[in-house]
Parts: sequence; C-alpha cells; structure tokens
Amino acid sequence: MPQQRDGSTTQTVPVTGAVDSPGPAATNAVPRSPEPADTSDGRSAGRLVLRLVPSPRGTPFTFGYAAVLAVTSYLADHAHPAFVRALHQASSTDVAHLVRHPVLVLLASALWIVGGIASPYAAGFLLVLTALERRTGAACAAGVFLLGHVVATLVTELPVGAAVLAGVLPVGDTHRLDYGISFGVAASVGSLAGLLSPWVRWPLLIGFGSVLTQDLILLTDPVTDTGHLVALAIGVATWPLVRRRHRQHLPAPVARF
Repeated sequence: MPQQRDGSTTQTVPVTGAVDSPGPAATNAVPRSPEPADTSDGRSAGRLVLRLVPSPRGTPFTFGYAAVLAVTSYLADHAHPAFVRALHQASSTDVAHLVRHPVLVLLASALWIVGGIASPYAAGFLLVLTALERRTGAACAAGVFLLGHVVATLVTELPVGAAVLAGVLPVGDTHRLDYGISFGVAASVGSLAGLLSPWVRWPLLIGFGSVLTQDLILLTDPVTDTGHLVALAIGVATWPLVRRRHRQHLPAPVARF
C-alpha cells in the first residue's frame, strides 16, 4: 500500500480499488492500426517513367509515328532482304528521286530506322520527341522534326547533284541510298536543348555535337554525317519558336478568389 507523508508523521492509508481496476482511459483504449506505408515516392517514380514515353493522349504525334516505325522495322527484320532493299531504294532521298518525286521520297524516307529498333536513334526518337511534344505540343514537335529532316536532306543532297553535273563525282552517286529518321532526331535534340536548364542544355549539345563531329572526321559517310550537324544547327535555330510555343503550351494559372 502506498504511504502518505503529512509533516513529520507517516501514516499508512489503505487504498481500495485504485490498483486492481483500470481507469476509464485504459478501459476505452482502442488498439492503433499500423501506419500505412508511404507510397508517394513510388507513385512519383511511376509518373516520371510514364512521362518519358509517348502516350496516345499526351503525345499523339510521337505515339502514332512510333507505331508506324515499329511496323516498318518489323517488316525490315522479317521480310525477304531483296524486297526490303527494293523498299529502301524506292524511299531513298537520293538526287535521282528528289528530281522526280521530291515530296514522296522526303516523306517515305522518314518511315524507316537505319538499324531498326536496336538503333540508338530509335531510343533517341522516343525520348527526345516525347519530351519536345510534351513541352510544345504535337504540331510544333512535328514541325521541328520535319524541318530538320527536309532541310538537312536538301542541304546535303543538292551539292551531290551539282558535283555530278560538274563531273567531280560519278553519276552513280545520284543513286546513293539515303533514308532514315536521324536528321529529324538530330534537329529535335537541338530544339529540345533550348527548353532545358543550362546545366543540362550545354552538356547535351556539346556531347551530341562531339559525337557527330567525330563521325564526320572519320569520313565513314561524309554526306550523312554533315547532314546530322546541319540538322542539329537547325534545331538550335528554332529556340525562339519553341520557347514561345512552350510558354503558350503551359497550363493557365488557376484564379483564386
């Protein structure tokens, strides 16, 4: 039994019921359920991954174009090699085809990926075009890609035709095989860089530009390698356009009353 102090005298006071029966707080206590696990980080990571790949609603141009490229890449991998070569030759933006059917071959040549799905330009297409379209919209992203593809092709192929007419190059160079999406991807990389922070923009441009320059120095394919650098410069030249389109594409702020 507890003891109570009163002055200098100590008395023992019996206490009944104070220890044996729990108080109201103890009687009515409810066991606490364990705290739910925090899944916010997982959801954020999932949303980030989804934003890196195209979707039908978020990036319709990139998604639809990627679907077409997947079909043509499958065809290139599984059809008879002679048939595939005939398709590539018919889609080539060489001088002979540009003189006869310029619009048709400029569009058809952008339906193929050199090297197929395993090509680095396939991954670059998905990541770069998705990011550019999310920031500027489908029309702007398609315009940048097409601008780089068309202008870089003409800038590199027309001098070949002039050199053939001047007798500097053989006539066979008017039929050189030229197709693929790499010019459009290079232009999109240059354009997207203008929307990124300087800490990402300049390493991206310097790194990608260094790779393209090294390819040109090795002279493996001077015409195509020159076209890649031209396309990258075209993308950089679109910075004023894509930055203005990016500001317009941002969601409007919600008014608070």
